[in-house]
Amino acid sequence: KIRFANDAMRIKILAKNGHTDVELIDLPHEMTKSEIAAHMVAVDFAKGRKAVADAIAYLAKKNPAEKQVATAPKAEAAVTV
Repeated sequence: KIRFANDAMRIKILAKNGHTDVELIDLPHEMTKSEIAAHMVAVDFAKGRKAVADAIAYLAKKNPAEKQVATAPKAEAAVTV
């Protein structure tokens, strides 16, 4: 799953709730969810890990660029597998 946060304190909450293999990625600027998915593909965040690639693909599918409406800006994305 891909979770979103605007600060690194989110990792403590994820760990407290039993999430493992949490990775944070700092984004270059505020992005929509579809832009985050495209950025993660561009920087090869999955690095051959099928579960991570599937999570990114799911994020892109659920948040197509043309359907984006104004949402709260996201500064970081956390990936849990």
